[in-house]
Amino acid sequence: MVVGSLYLPKDNPNKPLGEDAHCMHELYQTIGVADGVGGWALKGIDAGIYARELMKNSFIATYDETMKGDHVNPKRVLEEAYKNTNSKGSSTACIITLNSVENTIVAANVGDSGFLLIRKGKITYKSPIQQRGFGCPYQLGNCNSDNPSVAQEMELNVERDDILMVGTDGMLDNIFESEIEEIVERAIDQKLKAEELASQIGNIALYDSFDRFADTPYARASQGRHKGGKIDDITVIVAYIQ
Repeated sequence: MVVGSLYLPKDNPNKPLGEDAHCMHELYQTIGVADGVGGWALKGIDAGIYARELMKNSFIATYDETMKGDHVNPKRVLEEAYKNTNSKGSSTACIITLNSVENTIVAANVGDSGFLLIRKGKITYKSPIQQRGFGCPYQLGNCNSDNPSVAQEMELNVERDDILMVGTDGMLDNIFESEIEEIVERAIDQKLKAEELASQIGNIALYDSFDRFADTPYARASQGRHKGGKIDDITVIVAYIQ
């Protein structure tokens, strides 16, 4: 995987780093995202600290997996990272690795972050979200939250020139799959680098998030409870399978 990313924290002087976090271990072909649950702010807790610690520990756990001589197992990575994360708060999480021997990607996902697999400009798979209700995703944490046993595991065949796009809900809630396909098709024609494609996707999601009248996935999912885009931290990781 050749990987590029973009992170756009929402404008909040009290939380300049936002509540999203991500990790990219190109040597061991593993990437991950986490989204700190904003509701903790009501208790004076910055869930972004939890998300960042979880991703730091996921990066370390990825290395530890390879030292055992095994292929990286995303669920084991999440379990190890979760065990070693002590901050208050909670977050969603998605870890994905490329198994270049089997030509597959293997993923473990908790909550409403997720990924798309794109082949020849068309989305062939979108990971399902886990939530107990609208705006209430499954989440890892130390305070009456879920644990990695709830993670949904997936394994998908991949081909050369496939594109893997991973994002937090700040991306997924603000841009439709049809829009993503149009942007990806242009990116293929223009031979954009992974980081350039991530930047285009992230910035269009950002633009839509500020549009109070935009038709967005989040507005549709709300069934009339919300109109327009959803202002949120936005993380996008793009990985070209080569």
